[in-house]
Amino acid sequence: MNEKLLHDLIVDYLKQKLSNEYNEVKTNPEGTPDLTLSNHGLILAMLEVETEHTITAEKAEKWKEMAESGTKLILMVPKNSKIRVTELLWQKGIADKISVGSYDIVINMP
Repeated sequence: MNEKLLHDLIVDYLKQKLSNEYNEVKTNPEGTPDLTLSNHGLILAMLEVETEHTITAEKAEKWKEMAESGTKLILMVPKNSKIRVTELLWQKGIADKISVGSYDIVINMP
């Protein structure tokens, strides 16, 4: 439940942030990818947000299918999972086809 909330929070944040760079930022709440980034009707990139527990070898196969579509794929993963994701991408032979970004939620108490 908490991971779903975190996922949705990151998707909403990225949608707002990327709407300055792209004319159309569309969410896909039930499917893959989480966001499509378009300008003038042309899809320029797909963005997929992952959480700690959604990073698996099976999910890497889906990333591979998405990357082979020809549209740029961007993965957003937890900061502490970036190395593991990069290793999965190398194992699947798609490390050069996918961009990986990371997110980290930091709460500083006084």
